[in-house]
Amino acid sequence: MTETSSQPPMAWRYCGNQVKLWRTRAGVSREQLADEAGYGAETIKSMEQGRRRATVHVLTIADEMCGANGLLLAAQDYLKPEKFPARTHEFMDAEASAIAINSYQLGLIPGLLQTEEYARTLISESYPPLDDETIDERVAARMQRQEKLTQRPYARFGFVIYEAALRTLVGGPDVMKRQLRHLREVGGFRNLSIQVLRADGGTTLGLTGSVVLLETGEHEHFAYVEGPETSALYSDAETIHHLTQHHGMIQAQALNAEDSARLIAEVEEQL
Repeated sequence: MTETSSQPPMAWRYCGNQVKLWRTRAGVSREQLADEAGYGAETIKSMEQGRRRATVHVLTIADEMCGANGLLLAAQDYLKPEKFPARTHEFMDAEASAIAINSYQLGLIPGLLQTEEYARTLISESYPPLDDETIDERVAARMQRQEKLTQRPYARFGFVIYEAALRTLVGGPDVMKRQLRHLREVGGFRNLSIQVLRADGGTTLGLTGSVVLLETGEHEHFAYVEGPETSALYSDAETIHHLTQHHGMIQAQALNAEDSARLIAEVEEQL
């Protein structure tokens, strides 16, 4: 098992520390830097502590005020937004090489099936807040991931979605209506199936959380679970066996693909 938490990237912390060291050496107060850059002092503090990514604007101002002669500005090459949160990198690598993906999602539409505006809403509402550049980068990366749905040789996809995810108005009724329409469209792909687990089906199995099961081209098996602050990619046989059995029971209690498509259409019409 590999488990990671959502710690800020090391590059953020290192570059922020460099800003603080140069600022202190030059006798520039945090408030002076904040005023010159047009930020609040607490924002500059967050950047110096690595909790927020130092912007190119702040690096430029700090470089000039502290006489760093380009040494601080050079840090911008290491502060480009990451396409994915650090804790998901191993999962993304496994997903990219997968020949089979089976996913159960409790509260949201799976990332591989999201429309751009649905994805942007979710990513924009992340906490701590992301800057616009990072949001754009991550939305683009999520859209790029979806190319796998139609890449040859085709991988096989099986999605089970809890009904509540269809009825949660992410981005409002219009965004959600287009998202549901997109689900019905991709549901017609030959290598993909979408099933819905009814909320009134009498089962509580689906309430325990989401899981993604992957098989790579080398026939390695992984299971991925994710929470708000941590995620885990499992590779040990015992854990994968238990999660596979759990997913199988959820899948068996979900509507079949045809009935699921009808329910998605019904929810779409109600919006």
